[in-house]
Amino acid sequence: MNINVSLFTTEIATALLGLVVLAVGLFLTKEKRHRLGYVIAVGLAVIFVYSFGSYGQNTSVMDGMFIIDDFAVFFKQLFMVAAILVILTSTVYVKKMGGNYEFYVITLVAALGMMVLASAGDLLTLYVALETMTISFYILAGYKTDLKSSEAGIKYLVLGAVSSGILLYGLSLVYGMTGTFVIRDIAESIRQMDGLSPAILVGIIFLLSGLGFKVSLVPFHMWSPDVYEGAPTPVTTFLATGSKAASFAALARILIEALPGYSEQWTYILAIMAAMTMVIGNIAAIPQTNIKRMLAYSSIAQAGYIITGIIAMSSAGIKAVAFYSMVYVLATIGAFAVVITFSQNTGSEEIKDFGGLAQRSPFMAAVLTVCLLSMAGIPPLAGFVGKLYLFSSIVNQGYLWLVILGLVMSMVSVYYYLLVVKAMYMNDPVSSTPIKVPVGTNVTLLLILVLTLVLGVYAEPLSVLANMAGNAIFPF
Repeated sequence: MNINVSLFTTEIATALLGLVVLAVGLFLTKEKRHRLGYVIAVGLAVIFVYSFGSYGQNTSVMDGMFIIDDFAVFFKQLFMVAAILVILTSTVYVKKMGGNYEFYVITLVAALGMMVLASAGDLLTLYVALETMTISFYILAGYKTDLKSSEAGIKYLVLGAVSSGILLYGLSLVYGMTGTFVIRDIAESIRQMDGLSPAILVGIIFLLSGLGFKVSLVPFHMWSPDVYEGAPTPVTTFLATGSKAASFAALARILIEALPGYSEQWTYILAIMAAMTMVIGNIAAIPQTNIKRMLAYSSIAQAGYIITGIIAMSSAGIKAVAFYSMVYVLATIGAFAVVITFSQNTGSEEIKDFGGLAQRSPFMAAVLTVCLLSMAGIPPLAGFVGKLYLFSSIVNQGYLWLVILGLVMSMVSVYYYLLVVKAMYMNDPVSSTPIKVPVGTNVTLLLILVLTLVLGVYAEPLSVLANMAGNAIFPF
């Protein structure tokens, strides 16, 4: 079998970067190892720029096991952006942990799993990639030595293992009935069947349950608040962004490329899950007093919005998923980066302690405000454009009720986001001590602020790439 190794350049370069950092760290003192985060960020930035050359290839290797199309390239770039920003905001955390630079390497392994997941062309590759990512997060969630982190790690491990088992059973049923692991061959096998297969329907339900856990769709969301609160905040950030986007990419590829023959059934189930996720995520966020728990419930609600793009079953819907996933990643990392920095300075993650942040750090308060309002979908920020794409993609597909519900829930989210903004700008500061912002975090926050503002008024460059991603997975 002849394999064009150049098609794996992104994955190979990322793996080599991790190995090089692992080796170099052995020769550095503990006091200097946290600086390796900047090396990884630069390395990933180079790979990110290089990956633009992969657009337009639209091919597969190893009999369809590994797909290199614009959809995969877009999401790989999204994972790299998320990894770069998370690592830049975690250098102080690694320094406080005594230079445990393995944190960077495990984060890189998780990102590598996400990249393979986006290109997975068969069920076996998809499952192995998903577990590579998930097992990395099991380790990262319990990385701190305190009780909360250990609890978060164990909870995520136990519930994650159950969801992986359910997913595996669903994939097995689909394989058993179609006789193939290859995603695109599954669709052809189903087309040749007479009528619907009950076993495949059960497999789809298990599949939606397993991946629904990964993206925190209701009713598989219960783990999110506890794990998000207990895990180290940089891990929570990557879990809420990269992991979630990777699972959406896998879900979109399986449902649209392998199971279009059952679209009437799975779109119905997903529409109900999306509605429940929007409502419960937003309502449960209102009474939260810990900002990490509030952002956890917010991210559950965001999953409900994003899934509507898959329900649309069109290239416009996948474009919307890709576009909104990117702006959601930026806004969420921006919000968590402020939380990380604030917590490192004050030791608190309570919303009331953010009172007067505008006086102690006007820049951080401004970034957090913009990120929260972008997640709420307020114009002229990037989140508004993303929600416009999502809702317009399903409005003509018979899901007007879902659009109306999404708009109402977006307005509900404005309420609890503004509670944080009100505390920052209208309450008296708990202390007059200015908040110290590390260089890496400053760069990250500035980059996110600029991109969130610019993409809100000039979305065309990202929109073009997202459109290419949508056309790649849904060319008909």
